This record gives sequence, structure tokens and C-alpha cells, in this order.
Amino acid sequence: MLLTFGALAGRDQRSAGPRPAGRVGDWAVMNSVTPNDESTTAAGDGWSEDMELAPVHPGDRPAAEPDGDREGERLQKVLARAGVGSRRVCEDMIEAGRISVNGRQVTVQGMRVDPGRDKIAVDGVRIEIREDRITYAMNKPPGVITAMSDDRNRPTVGDMVGDLAKGLVHVGRLDQDTEGLLLLTNDGELAHRLAHPSYEVRKTYLAQVSGPVPRDMARRLRAGVELDDGPVAADSFRVVDTHAGQSVVEIVLHEGRKHIVRRLLAHVGLPVSRLTRTAVGPIELQRMRSGSIRRLSKEELGSLQELVGL
Repeated sequence: MLLTFGALAGRDQRSAGPRPAGRVGDWAVMNSVTPNDESTTAAGDGWSEDMELAPVHPGDRPAAEPDGDREGERLQKVLARAGVGSRRVCEDMIEAGRISVNGRQVTVQGMRVDPGRDKIAVDGVRIEIREDRITYAMNKPPGVITAMSDDRNRPTVGDMVGDLAKGLVHVGRLDQDTEGLLLLTNDGELAHRLAHPSYEVRKTYLAQVSGPVPRDMARRLRAGVELDDGPVAADSFRVVDTHAGQSVVEIVLHEGRKHIVRRLLAHVGLPVSRLTRTAVGPIELQRMRSGSIRRLSKEELGSLQELVGL
């Protein structure tokens, strides 16, 4: 029996091995709780309440001399405000060498940073520390226009966003009949780089197609085909499931041309009846309900920034 398209779309795209079984027959597998957008490091263990017996806490030591005349905020304060942990926990993490600033490991207390300029990572993972930069993931339903408004009164992603945040723009577009992951942000430079073809950001799609899939299709698509507006090649292609003349395939492209997935698959004899985008770079649709919106975590936002060199 052909696996449900919705169940396949809800799977974690990071796993290259066998996929866990989803519920068959509807989109219910996607209608579960989404991950929290804030992660907090638990407080450290081992500190005695009797401070005469406890070891000297790194935050109680004299602050290191700042780098020259460097101005800004203390690193542990910035980390705490970003939700990494309490100031004491952040001081422990600095002492343990788990924090880096602009690619350099920090192991002494008292460093000052500029939240608007410096790049801070925890355990090698970039985190966004500016509170004014917000990015959301939306599971766009079919039939909704990728626009913030429409003079023909058609439903738009702008209608769905409402007054969620000022200055939001959609990153790229999804066709009206295509559903799935759409990013929205108020960071104009991030939006520009994610959508610009020179950064080659990969997008992952699940497509339900008609007809059998030839065994050499992956090789053909990776080699590239010539469309009316120029050549296009898939980064990867695989058959997820097939039954009774219908197949579900996964295709990854870094192209952004109009209707590119539908045109490419139709060109090779695989007309698309349903299309869902499941990932943009490292950000995945996961199990978001159709029409739902969630704020990206600081770690997710940091991974997007690293991807496009911000």
C-alpha cells in the first residue's frame, strides 16, 4: 500500500537511514506538538551552599583585562539574555571553554562583546543574540498565495501572519498549489542571501507523481536536463514509496526558478499531483500542522546565518 504523502512529509529529513513508520491514511502524523523555540541550559551541579567550603566560582574571580579599549556588554550577560542559562551557568561554560566569539574560544571571564556585530557560538553552534531579529517557519497550506497582501483578495501568507511581528517578509516563494515550509523574517540581509541563487541554499521536496519511476532517474536528474529557460540539475533524488502507478519521490534542488520542481519532473515524464517542501537548508518542516507558524530557535537561526556567511 502506498504510504500517505502527509506522513512522509512529516518525517525528519536529517535521517539518511530507515525512516520511522508514520500513521497511514491522513495528515494526522504532522498534527503533533512542535519543538520549543527556546532551549535553556540547566544549572550546574556541585556548588555547596556553604560558600566557605565551596570552590571559588569563576564569576567571583577578578575580571580579565578587556581586549584593548573594546566596548560592549559582558559575554555572560549577553549569553544569559539569549536564554543559554543563568549568568553563573554561562560563567561555568566560559570557564569550560564551551563558548567561542568570532571563531576564537573564550576561557577567561570579563570579555566584552558587541551583540550587533560579534558571532557567538555555544559548543560550536552559532546562536542569534540580537532580540530584534526574528525568523518564523510556516507550514503553508495549498491555495494560499505567497504574498503579504493581494489586490484580488485571495488568501495570502500575510493574512496568516497578521500582526505577529513588524517588517516580516517571506523568503522566496511557494506556488499557490504547493504546500510546506516557508520562512518569514524581518532580517532583510538574511532573506536576501537565502533566496539568492549564488548561495545555493538547498530545498527539499516530497512530490507525488504519476507513473513508474525508471531506475536511472536519479542519475539523469543529477546529470541535469535542459528546460526552456536553461539547464537544471537535482542535488539528490530518491524514490520514497510506490504503489499502483503512483510514487512519492524526494528531490533536493538549490534552484529557485518559477515552478522548477513541477517543470523538471514533468519534463522527465513524472507529472506532479502534489508537492510539499519539507526543508530549507538545515530548517525542517518536521511535524508542523498545516497552517501553523513557529518561531525558529536561536540555534536554528544561527545555523541559517552560518549557511549564508552572516
